[in-house]
Amino acid sequence: MELAHSLLLNEEVYNQLGEFQKAEFIFEWLQFLEKLLPVTSRADIRENQKKLVEQLTSLLNNSPGPPTRRLVAKNLAVLYSTGDTFSVYQTIDKCNELIRSKDDSPSYLPTKLAAVVCLGYLYKKLGRILGNSFTDTVGNVLKAMKNAESQGRYEIMLSLQNILNGLGAAAIPCHRDIYKAARSCLTDRSMAVRCAAAKCLLELQNEAVFMWSTDLDSVVTLCFKSFEGSNYDVRLAVAKLLGTVLARALTSKQTTASTRHNFRRISLEEVMELLGTGFLRGSCGFLRASGDMLKGTSSVSRDVRVGVTQAYVVFVSTLGAQWLERNFSAFLSHILDLVSQSHPKVIQSQMDAIGCRRCVSFILRATVGGLLGEKAQIAAAKEICQAIWKLKKVVDTAMSDNNLETRISTTDVTASQHVLVCALQELGSLIHGLGTTAAPLLQDSSTGVLEAVISVILHPSISVRLTAAWCLRCIAVALPCYVSLLLDRCIERLSALKSSPEGVTGYSFAVAALLGAVKHCPLGIPHGKGKVIMTVAEDLLCSASQNSRISLQRTQAGWLLIAALMTLGPAVVQHHLPRMLLLWKCIFPSCPKDLETEKTRGDSFTWQVTLEGRAGALCAIKSFVSHCAGLLTDEVVQRLLPPLPSAVDLLTQLSSIYKSYGNSLKTPSTVYRHKLYELLAVLPPKTYEGSFCAVLKELVSDLTVPDSQIDASTFLLPSLCHENDLLLLGPLLQETDHRFIEEQLLLGNSIAGGSLEYDPYSIYEKVAKGDSVPKPLPPVLSVISAATRLFGVMFSHVAESHRLQVLEHLLNSIKQTKGSRQQIVQLNVVSAFSTSLKHLANCKGSLGPEEVRRSALAVVMSALESNNPLLRCAAAECLARLAQVVSDSAFTAGLAQVSFDKLKSARDVVSRTGHSLALGCLYRYLGGIGSTQHLNACVGILYTLSQDSTSPDVQAWALHSLALIVDLAGPLYHVHVEPTLSLVLMLLLTVPPAYTEVHQSLGRCLNALITTLGPELQGSSTTVSALRTSCLLGCAVMQDNPDCLVQAQAISCLQQLHMFAPRHVNLSSLVSCLCVNLCSSYLLLRRAVVACLRQLVQREAAEVSEYAVALVKESREDFTPDVNIREIGLEGALLGLLDKELDQRLCQDIKETLTHMLTSMAVEKLSFWLKLCKDVLAASADFNTVASVDTTQEEETAKVDDGSVLTSDGDERFHPFSNPRWSTRVFAAECVCKIISQCENAGSAHFDITLAQERKQRDSRDDFLVLHLADLIRMAFMAATDHSDQLRLSGLQTLLIVVRKFAAVPEPEFPGHVILEQYQANVGAALRPAFAPETPPDVTAKACQVCSAWIASGVVSDLNDLRRVHQLLVSSLVKVQAGKEAQSQQYNESTSTMEILAVLKAWAEVYIVAVEKQKNQSDAHNHCLKVANSAEESYKGVTSSASGLLDLVQADLGILSKLWLSALQDFALLTLPSEYALQLPAEGGTFYTAETIENARPHYYNSWALILYATALWLTSTGFIVVDPDEGVTNLSRPVTPTTMCQDSSTRPLVKSPEDVNTDRFHLILGITVEFLCSPRSDAAMENIIACLRALQALFDVPWPRSKIGGDQELGVELLNVLHRLILTRESPDIQLAALEVVRLILFAAQEHVKEKRRSAEVDDGAAEKETLPEFGEGKDTGGLVPGKSLVFATLELCVCILVRQLPQLNPKLTCSPAVQSGKHLLLSEDGSRLVAVALVILSDVPAICSPEGSVSVLPTILYLIIGVLKETAVKLRDGQLPLTVAASLQALKGLLSSPMARAEKSRTAWTDLLRSALVTVLDCWDQVDGLLQELDEVSLLTAITVFVMSTSPEVTTVECLQKRCIEKFKITLDSKDPLVQCKCYQLLHSIFQHPNKTVSYPYIHSLAPSIVGKLQETEKAKPENAAELQVIQEGIKVVTALTATAEEEHRAHLVACLLPILISFLLDENALASATKLAKNLHEFALQNLMQIGPQYSSVFKKLMASSPTMKARLESAVKGNQESVKVKTAKHAKNPGKSSSIQLKTNFL
Repeated sequence: MELAHSLLLNEEVYNQLGEFQKAEFIFEWLQFLEKLLPVTSRADIRENQKKLVEQLTSLLNNSPGPPTRRLVAKNLAVLYSTGDTFSVYQTIDKCNELIRSKDDSPSYLPTKLAAVVCLGYLYKKLGRILGNSFTDTVGNVLKAMKNAESQGRYEIMLSLQNILNGLGAAAIPCHRDIYKAARSCLTDRSMAVRCAAAKCLLELQNEAVFMWSTDLDSVVTLCFKSFEGSNYDVRLAVAKLLGTVLARALTSKQTTASTRHNFRRISLEEVMELLGTGFLRGSCGFLRASGDMLKGTSSVSRDVRVGVTQAYVVFVSTLGAQWLERNFSAFLSHILDLVSQSHPKVIQSQMDAIGCRRCVSFILRATVGGLLGEKAQIAAAKEICQAIWKLKKVVDTAMSDNNLETRISTTDVTASQHVLVCALQELGSLIHGLGTTAAPLLQDSSTGVLEAVISVILHPSISVRLTAAWCLRCIAVALPCYVSLLLDRCIERLSALKSSPEGVTGYSFAVAALLGAVKHCPLGIPHGKGKVIMTVAEDLLCSASQNSRISLQRTQAGWLLIAALMTLGPAVVQHHLPRMLLLWKCIFPSCPKDLETEKTRGDSFTWQVTLEGRAGALCAIKSFVSHCAGLLTDEVVQRLLPPLPSAVDLLTQLSSIYKSYGNSLKTPSTVYRHKLYELLAVLPPKTYEGSFCAVLKELVSDLTVPDSQIDASTFLLPSLCHENDLLLLGPLLQETDHRFIEEQLLLGNSIAGGSLEYDPYSIYEKVAKGDSVPKPLPPVLSVISAATRLFGVMFSHVAESHRLQVLEHLLNSIKQTKGSRQQIVQLNVVSAFSTSLKHLANCKGSLGPEEVRRSALAVVMSALESNNPLLRCAAAECLARLAQVVSDSAFTAGLAQVSFDKLKSARDVVSRTGHSLALGCLYRYLGGIGSTQHLNACVGILYTLSQDSTSPDVQAWALHSLALIVDLAGPLYHVHVEPTLSLVLMLLLTVPPAYTEVHQSLGRCLNALITTLGPELQGSSTTVSALRTSCLLGCAVMQDNPDCLVQAQAISCLQQLHMFAPRHVNLSSLVSCLCVNLCSSYLLLRRAVVACLRQLVQREAAEVSEYAVALVKESREDFTPDVNIREIGLEGALLGLLDKELDQRLCQDIKETLTHMLTSMAVEKLSFWLKLCKDVLAASADFNTVASVDTTQEEETAKVDDGSVLTSDGDERFHPFSNPRWSTRVFAAECVCKIISQCENAGSAHFDITLAQERKQRDSRDDFLVLHLADLIRMAFMAATDHSDQLRLSGLQTLLIVVRKFAAVPEPEFPGHVILEQYQANVGAALRPAFAPETPPDVTAKACQVCSAWIASGVVSDLNDLRRVHQLLVSSLVKVQAGKEAQSQQYNESTSTMEILAVLKAWAEVYIVAVEKQKNQSDAHNHCLKVANSAEESYKGVTSSASGLLDLVQADLGILSKLWLSALQDFALLTLPSEYALQLPAEGGTFYTAETIENARPHYYNSWALILYATALWLTSTGFIVVDPDEGVTNLSRPVTPTTMCQDSSTRPLVKSPEDVNTDRFHLILGITVEFLCSPRSDAAMENIIACLRALQALFDVPWPRSKIGGDQELGVELLNVLHRLILTRESPDIQLAALEVVRLILFAAQEHVKEKRRSAEVDDGAAEKETLPEFGEGKDTGGLVPGKSLVFATLELCVCILVRQLPQLNPKLTCSPAVQSGKHLLLSEDGSRLVAVALVILSDVPAICSPEGSVSVLPTILYLIIGVLKETAVKLRDGQLPLTVAASLQALKGLLSSPMARAEKSRTAWTDLLRSALVTVLDCWDQVDGLLQELDEVSLLTAITVFVMSTSPEVTTVECLQKRCIEKFKITLDSKDPLVQCKCYQLLHSIFQHPNKTVSYPYIHSLAPSIVGKLQETEKAKPENAAELQVIQEGIKVVTALTATAEEEHRAHLVACLLPILISFLLDENALASATKLAKNLHEFALQNLMQIGPQYSSVFKKLMASSPTMKARLESAVKGNQESVKVKTAKHAKNPGKSSSIQLKTNFL
């Protein structure tokens, strides 16, 4: 194929190819040429033009297929338009000649067609350049049309459309001729020709004025005629023509040309009248209608009406939204008039009326719902309301006439019903769509929406009453705040109007509808409403028999209410269950005898009431079973069963009752049947086994002797066919935008579809799609669908023997009926049997023996050859399911063989289609039948069938079946892939485009082939690349197909190809194709486009987006997408589409696509994305002014401006998004949040303004989020103050995220301030509306969260500014104090729980932050004091804000603390296990009611942790000391812990002592924490765990709780075990550190306890001997520790766990294993080091809580761990710093060694031995093998030795061998080359030399002092090179100075004599000083200072020395003199200079 890629056709290669390859090769070349010509230079084209034209024109004679001829034509046109045009006339003549040819043979036809197409494209491209030649051409073409067949007519129409397009106004001379020709084609028998003619006329009306002026009437009539017998595509095309022409007629300006045509301006009324005529009278025109009217036949066929309906929509859409807004009232009254009494013919039968109502609803939905923005929709709703009021008045006047006779005869009443139904439906849908943005509409008293709807609830027509109820339901779903209000109002009216039939039914419908709405309102209704409704229902049922006039209505109403009540779910229903079961038991007779007496006693009316009541009861139970499955315990099921046999008995008696009492019982008995079947289908079959036979009999008779003669296939079968097979049956069964009205064409003429009045019980059921009204079918039909469903369930449960009888009975009944009846019976039987096979397959059941199979097969086979294609489809599926259930390969092979034989012999279309589909379906359930022979046979037969060009149907079905086999045969199919692909391509290139069904099947085949090849398509072998090219070719052919569904197939094929072989799909052409079809009028095409985009942007979002914009910029004329991609990019276009689109699935896909694009591109295109979101959100800002910011309350005027600036958008410029819907705005707000999180992942510059500005200056293309902060705040503000509650929630969420992310960003221009501070007015203004009294609780709860985040963020430091937001929280607190009783009765009680807890949680957060700030500041304060005392003033400034914040909270803390404690008590009760349920307080908790306990739980789980922490902080701040005097009983009157719960109130002390109150509180907090930490769920939030641990820390920070835990050892151990488990299961370092802190505090508490006991014992036994003191602490006298009981053991376990996790080498078991023996040192992470450090500190404290014996048993472990950590982590760091772990281990060592236990007499010897061993271990670290020394840090080890020497008693370290080794180490270290090490060594020796015990220090002095002095003497010669060396010298001199001080008199002189010369050698004279380096100067100053000190101290020695050495003396004197002048300055510096060295000492001063 690559050889085809050349400018000229490669004829050598071409001639070598076979017939079919030639076609492929040509197509590939033409495709390449199409891309090549526009980019080739003119010169090259002119050079090759002659040859090219020859090659292209010669192709015309080669009978090219449809796609090829189109490409030839396009290429010729492009060639002439870019090259020379002189030879174009020859080409045109040649084409005309071909067309004139007399050859009529089929083989010559493609050549003729190609010539026609060619002319069209030449004129389209070259247009007026071709001069006047067009008249001949058009004449010639029109002449050819006279005897052309349908393909010819089709192509000629399309060609004429192209010619008209190219010539424009120049073609006027031919307009009339073309018009005449197109007229005849518009009513052609071929549908494709009609479509083409409509397109041609649409092009013609652009220039032909007469079409929308003088000939307008005839055009309209023609279109009506064209609708007759049309299909969906024709209706779409002709409606577009009709709508456009009429819109044109209305808007055209009078031109001079048209005045000549005596043209009058047409008015809107006339246009409407024209359309209305079609709707009302159909295509019989204006005059001939009278004849039919006399005959009394309604002559409007449904397809005309549906077509006209679509034309209305096109008409309005063409005129646009603004036109509709202006003319809405005229439009509305016309549309409603279509179903009014002025046209009685239209609505004479119920079927017609339902059909017309649907059409009217569709027109209103598509125009008002689809075109108008929210403001205009509200205006429209007001208009509709006016219309309802007008009709209401008519009804009222008619009804007020009291004379019954006249009242019934008034037609007006019933006449208005259809208009009212349409108006109410549209009003409901409008408000449902507007959601909470409709609030102003309902509050507007002048419109009175609610009054209007409620007023028509009493309308005499039941359908109006039902629709009014439905409308109320829509209002309730949209505005949940009205649910309770409306319920109350309707219940109140229902009770008041109990004796009016209309009142009872109307208001019961309304209540039922409102109850159905509750599940769509997350905030629910008050729990008590259920009780009220149950009472009303019972009352209605009990009083039904009192008044026979309304007993029927009352019965129905009572059961309807109960059934609707069930939808509220188990929580509500369980309270009313006993009463309902009682009613259920009473409605049926208790024994068969009673039923007999009933039969003898009743009359027609009582039976009507009885059946109505029992049907209602069945419905209520069904509702109960489906909505409250949780309550179906065995006990309840047992109580449900008794009435069932009686219900079935009645079912069997129905026919006899019906015979006795005549026709009036027909409907009630059908309804009863239907309801019983429905109930049985949802109950477990086991429960009614006894009634199986009786029920089956009834079912079989229902299926085989149906009441109705209606063909019900279209609603029974689709659910039984596979959805992919339904595609074969044309667009009627597919999803389209017009599904709502097109449905009625499916159902045949006898039925128009479902409607609400057929089954009032459907009013509370959940609807499939959001706001569409439920459409139950008439009872006759719904009973059949219920019967088929129940048959399916029961057949799979009856015995196998019984099955055979049933099947034979069914077969006989099919045989016995004839004609159309037979088809209906067959249909019912197949659907019932198919359902049963479904059930059998699901429960893996078997069908039964051979005879059953045979009968089953007979049932299916007969249907497989039915005339109804839908039935054939279902039968094929049924056959496959049968094979699946039997699952026997021989049986399956037999089935296939039957079909093979049939296909070989049969010639009729019906059996060929049925059996070919059966072959494919068999594969579906048996995935590859496994044998290759079988597969080969199937494929062979289907190949043959798919080439049968005489019947497109057979081709389509065979290809569809082939696609199934390709898809399901798996790897077996690989051998057939190439031939199949060739077949598909050949058919694609040859099948005429009019046969769309064949093309669609070909598309499915290609898709399946691509899937089968899968990733192999990436390969590079020749076969693979040939296959790939073929696939791409196939896609290209399909993309060119005029049918939209074929194009959708092409797109999904390319999508598959892109998934498997992305490099080979040309992305830019794919994206252009997607952009063009983004707004197609075909739903399936739009879905395919968006699904493809969704996949593309997951990998290549940026490329897709760029291609889309680039394509628009090139803007070739054939590329005009309907969306404005140029301005707003593909992303904006998708957002716009999301706003207009109504299909849920498509909207979901668009959202996902946008989310993928956002994730991959938002950071790069930040401004673009933010602007998009802002445009969407701001488009509604003008709508917002109602909610404009009310900032005047307590603020100065400056602040007001701040708020209002945000709402008024000064420039009224064009918005790319006009009035987006609230759901789109919510999505935009969510996008903003996603953008912020994307930026967070992208880098810190997005949240750092200084950095962002720097980088922006460096590269202006860079963009950072922080630079857009004003926009973010503004968007959040706009959303948070909108009318829509969902948008408010999104806005508050956005605001919360912005506050959290930007709180810490500093403002560079005002140091000390943050960037958010300037927006405080906006934040306050955004929050205030959320605290208004009428705001829903979920919004207020969210706002509380934002408030607390804002206050806690510390953005605002000035308290006066904070007060505004704080005030909002205070106002909420007041509301909370009122308690749960005072909450409004609008929503469910759990919502007030949600709000209260949100407020308490917000306060808790603020309080926690205030306390933490104060703590941090007091720490800082103490630090300041240490540094300098002058810091007082600065400190006062700092604390003001924190203590101020605390003061703000302090005022309410008394109330808050009580509320917090109550909330915690509630939470504690709610977390009790279910077995304690009976002990819970009956009236509920403080903030929840007992009934709503389940709904309240999540809110408690959401907020308890912070409340707990805050409570703990409050209790610690009071130190557990204060107990309010009035608080004894009040606060803790509720039980706190399970132990007090069981007590009787009389036994409880009346007033608790403070100690008891405190203990209760302590245990409450501890209990909740331990319960949670014991087993936090895996999804438990980190914050909750941290909050718990912090609460414990706070608790143990004060003495009283510490004394509780210290005194209760078991409690301590339990806590430690819980913490241990937490550390094991949670990896987070924060959690582990917090847990260790709690451990430390517990240990501290135990230490205090032990100390206290020891102290008190000493006080008591002061007189006695010390020896007799009992031992306190763990381990008593034996030293044994009991695991599980011992605090010490638990602590050690926990610390070992932490240490070993961080340093596995510490585990002795591991150290032997090779994994750890690497000997390399691990550098821990910072967190790891901190954990280890804390664990070591805890370890060193352990001995303090042991008895001396106990301490001996734990000491080895502790030493091992501490020294182990030292050994493992003592690694040199660059800067000479000590690692944190080393510092901690040295600190711990020091703490341990100085423990009093080391001195205690009982443990002294053991300690000494152990400490010596430890010292040996430290010393051994040095002697480790293989040169590890270079890594090991000598300093750390030396320090450890020093700690031993200094902190233990002398007997430990003065053992000679140890002492020698220690000294040896110091010696080695002194000789180190590293000055830092030397320096440290001097410091350590300094401390040892000063040890008070001489036995310790002397050996060191003797061994080491000489070498130190010697080293210093060496430095006289070698002066220091750097600061480190200088420090070494200084430290050395300090050591010697110190030695001099401690030495005995006789040695002192000697030492001074050594020291002085060294010091003096460092001095410089004045000249040298001036030029000396900094180091030398420092040394000079240091020496001088020391000399000044030593001189006076040891004056005698000093003088002696000076005398003996004059040079020294001179040197000293000159230095002193030089220093005299600046002595003061210098001393100050000297004071600071040693600070450098001392700073290190501070950090590591372990001694």
